[in-house]
Amino acid sequence: MSHRGARDDDSCGKRRVAYVHSPEYIECCDSLSKVPNRASMVHSLIEAYGLLEHVSTIKPQVATIEDMAKFHTDSYLEHLHKISQDGDNDDPQSVDYGLGYDCPVSEGIYDYAAAVGGATLTAAQCLVDQKCEVAINWAGGWHHAKKDEASGFCYVNDAVLGILKLREKYERVLYVDVDLHHGDGVEDAFSFTSKVMTVSLHKFSPGFFPGTGDVCDTGLGKGRWYAVNVPLEDGIKDDRYYQIFTRVMQEVRAQFNPEALVMQLGADTMAGDPMCSFNMTPVGVGQCLQHVLEWQLPTLLLGGGGYNLANTARCWTYLTAAVLGKTLASEIPDHEPF
Repeated sequence: MSHRGARDDDSCGKRRVAYVHSPEYIECCDSLSKVPNRASMVHSLIEAYGLLEHVSTIKPQVATIEDMAKFHTDSYLEHLHKISQDGDNDDPQSVDYGLGYDCPVSEGIYDYAAAVGGATLTAAQCLVDQKCEVAINWAGGWHHAKKDEASGFCYVNDAVLGILKLREKYERVLYVDVDLHHGDGVEDAFSFTSKVMTVSLHKFSPGFFPGTGDVCDTGLGKGRWYAVNVPLEDGIKDDRYYQIFTRVMQEVRAQFNPEALVMQLGADTMAGDPMCSFNMTPVGVGQCLQHVLEWQLPTLLLGGGGYNLANTARCWTYLTAAVLGKTLASEIPDHEPF
């Protein structure tokens, strides 16, 4: 065991892993009202365990309006930019763009969207350039945003932008979403194409956001059968989740044969999350992650939900260690946020 709490596990440590980070990026992400200071908590725990010694730290670029317009409409981006400059919550047009109730407007929200979108694009570019096998942006994964509206705390769909970047090089890209909530924004973005398959495992029950993702939702037009939805009931634990996940993913791989992978790892499935739905632990999610990492595809890992901030930091630190083939000491190293 190293002096900082992580020891080698197996040959996974030979993976080249890019980790998108800069102090400016963390500060920007910390400002998101739904998960205040979460980005700092995640990064500082990863750092405290000594995991940064085993990754290539990549400074993220900020997305331009042209970058984000690869998916989002000009009118949405222009409106977000306009209201972001003064934090105007009273603009009557905002409701048309999903801004308000669960996507509150605050000063600088456009800059946040551009930072998150740019970070995921930076991570995807590392994979396209073959500088790494796995690229990580834990502050990304905002899977609900639509092309012309914010939704579910998501102002930019960085996952879609990352997939589009990977599609510049890879013919078939697989998106796997293990957040508690259905990855509706990503599924919608690619519902008519056979080049991107979306797989989402999520809670599905009356009145639960976003209300989509039934098992019979399978894509449209040329994209028919290229959307896979696995609705799950409350209380599911690691063993059963992993059993379902592996059975689904074996079929997905056989049928789709992906060339690259994007995985959204929202931590609101964890036992103890305020969502009070699933009873997962980082170990169970880590097993699912290891299953797809064994495919040895260029892989982009993103965060997402996770509203017990300390548990989310533990989860994503555990997953970072798993990617690197490290086992963490059970005792959390001394560091500021904890």
